[in-house]
Amino acid sequence: MKHLQMYRIFIVEDDEVIALAVKRHLEGWDYEVKCSEKFSNIMHDFAEWTPQLVLMDIKLPVHNGYYWCSEIRKISKVPVIFISSASDNMNIVMAMNMGADDFIAKPFDLDVLTAKVQAMLRRSYDFRGQTSILEHNGVFLNLEETTLIYNNKKLELTKNEYKILQVLMGNKGKVVSRDNLMEKLWESDSYVDENTLSVNINRLRKKLESVGLNSFILTKKGIGYRVL
Repeated sequence: MKHLQMYRIFIVEDDEVIALAVKRHLEGWDYEVKCSEKFSNIMHDFAEWTPQLVLMDIKLPVHNGYYWCSEIRKISKVPVIFISSASDNMNIVMAMNMGADDFIAKPFDLDVLTAKVQAMLRRSYDFRGQTSILEHNGVFLNLEETTLIYNNKKLELTKNEYKILQVLMGNKGKVVSRDNLMEKLWESDSYVDENTLSVNINRLRKKLESVGLNSFILTKKGIGYRVL
């Protein structure tokens, strides 16, 4: 019986034959599946795709799977399952220490892999919401934890700071009008002093500067704001 929830799965595997075989099999179970293409910047694809589960090989070009798993763990609790022929005890222990949730040894049976994926998704999402991430120029906004991460530094955000960044990063490349921002922030037709928005923006800018994000929010005079 196929599941009703459409989940996104991200495959980080440089063996194209294996990656496509797994992709086709999982798509047969109505999962949305994406295979990594640029192994130099897995985090960009991860943030763009916002998967609910990652299948990760250990031996990869540029950086190995342990590195990418630890990078994912800095911004997300999404389940990571390692798939690797390097299945000795040391590698399995290393994978778990880096934050992996499970380990499947190659060669594997596709039906067994699918069963493990289904079990992991049930355990991960039956009792909690799905993590979502917004990314722009190496800045990660965690929509579940309302935190921002840049250069391995984490910022706890207030409700208003989080909402400002959510709107601006959700519209990257575009200028968001002051009226639009105020409407999203206060969700009210009642008049809000424009100075209140300016105060919130200025406080947020100072907080962003504390982690090295200078000029991240650009003012377009008379129009609004956008992220750089």
